[in-house]
Amino acid sequence: MPRVLSGMNANTSAMPASPDVLLRVEEVSVRFGGIVALDRISFDVHRGQICGVIGPNGAGKTTLFNCLSRLYTPHAGSISFDGADLLARPQHAIAQAGIGRTFQNVALFPDMTVRENVKVGRHCRTGTGYIANALRLPAVRREEREVTEHTERLLALLDLGAVSEVPVKHLSFGTRKRVEMARALVANPKLLLLDEPAAGLNHEEVDGLRELILDVRRRFQVTVLLVEHHLNLVMRVSDQVVAMNFGRKIADGPPAQVQADPDVVSAYLGTETV
Repeated sequence: MPRVLSGMNANTSAMPASPDVLLRVEEVSVRFGGIVALDRISFDVHRGQICGVIGPNGAGKTTLFNCLSRLYTPHAGSISFDGADLLARPQHAIAQAGIGRTFQNVALFPDMTVRENVKVGRHCRTGTGYIANALRLPAVRREEREVTEHTERLLALLDLGAVSEVPVKHLSFGTRKRVEMARALVANPKLLLLDEPAAGLNHEEVDGLRELILDVRRRFQVTVLLVEHHLNLVMRVSDQVVAMNFGRKIADGPPAQVQADPDVVSAYLGTETV
């Protein structure tokens, strides 16, 4: 397992982001021993965008997501989210800050039902303590109603109502991915990190996923950062695409522009750039 890194470059000073920039990654570098996983990565994600991050295996995409989730701390660089220093927040406060995430390998509670798994994701938005819950104070009942309302909305949106009482271990991989997305969305995030959501899905399911991502963006007014190997999905759903290779950014812009970039073609096809 890669160790969690600590320690920032004290000389790093991020430029203030414009109001429409929700996420700013600036000169971020991560090393695992002698291996450079991220090498001075910089890009902005604007509010309301769907931004796709692409690259071959080993490009550094998951390392980037782990920095945004605060699982890793970069050796150098800065990350600002909604105008504040994201790296100053502890890992447990990321969901409360407004960032939701799904994982390439689905991370759910297998023996809990779909509804129970989704409700867990709302925990960061509850504020009543042990005593209030023990005494069943009115604030507790209000919170429970709110959690139930948000959960039922997500179950309906992601077509999970029919399996809401089924333990997730009995569901297909594609359905479990939708459960994980519902759990991430139930806390009303400002930024949704989707890590390989199309992995393991067939062609028809990928088409449905595209429509779902667009629908989620519209309904929840959420910004989406998407790491994905399925290039057709990324190019069809994204407003912006960031291409990476060997820990570096090699292209950043509209999908058609990035897809035609010689460095991107070289990274995927192994041809020499001209």
